[in-house]
Amino acid sequence: MNSPKKFASQADLDEKQVSFTKLSDHAYAYTAEGDPNTGIIIGDDAVLVADTQATPAMAQDVIRRIREVTDKPIKYVVMTHYHAVRVLGASAYAPQQIIASQDTYDLIVERGEQDKASEIGRFPRLFRDVESVPAGVTWPTITFNKKMTLWLGKLEVQLLQLGRGHTKGDTVVWLPQDRVLLSGDLVEFDATPYAGDAYFKDWPQTLENVAALKPVALVPGRGPALVGEEQVAAGLKATGGFIADVRASVEAGVAAGKDLNAVYKDTFAKLKPKYGHWVIFDHCMPFDVTRCYDEATQFPDPRIWTAERDRQMWETLEG
Repeated sequence: MNSPKKFASQADLDEKQVSFTKLSDHAYAYTAEGDPNTGIIIGDDAVLVADTQATPAMAQDVIRRIREVTDKPIKYVVMTHYHAVRVLGASAYAPQQIIASQDTYDLIVERGEQDKASEIGRFPRLFRDVESVPAGVTWPTITFNKKMTLWLGKLEVQLLQLGRGHTKGDTVVWLPQDRVLLSGDLVEFDATPYAGDAYFKDWPQTLENVAALKPVALVPGRGPALVGEEQVAAGLKATGGFIADVRASVEAGVAAGKDLNAVYKDTFAKLKPKYGHWVIFDHCMPFDVTRCYDEATQFPDPRIWTAERDRQMWETLEG
């Protein structure tokens, strides 16, 4: 009997080189060659961290770098969305408040525990020292709808829901004074968007709403910090192009009456030449095509991924 084929990510064991990039007087990007990024805002009297890293042990490296540039207290953690790899490091910062959209809170209630188990199983390297994660999931202490403004002294920080995309709860952090944006996984650069919990029909418009803010620097969910309007535009265009290309291929397959397996093989073959060099392409595509197929057929909202569903999907498409 053949042993089941392992997730593409389980072969991904190389440690990545971390960069800590200053984007403005108040904003820094913690990036790691396509691994999940963290954004840092330093105000007059406090620090805000958006997306915490996957474990408290991994968050210690972010804290170390913050302490190289400021001794101000880390008061706020912002969850751009609910995925475990983004939020399970939160306890390391001992923040006064953990902030998320109400939509993100609702997703944690509905699927936080299943998502945590699923993600750790899919991508073990991204959860280094997973035993340092406290029991349970990371809960917000403050939620908001559509827009919330924080004042870090005189620095205005806007938390905005610009539309559904990577998840229904996506939140961006916007510094109007510096025109710097922390996008979470709404935008990726040289990294394949994970769209297993996405809204393919909404995502392009949400990216247009991001572009309308006219950021001059942007911290994507994965990939290097984007500096300058040209790089920001390139990141938005690449992410939007990928989402549109997956959707066009999947919808054509559905219209032709093809099943998920055939649609997956067609879509993978069509997109591999253009996007195959992006980080985690082989890992994301089965999840992305499955979700897009669901949306195009009978599931307007993403179904919950469990460790068991992950395995069944992977064996169906890759076995």
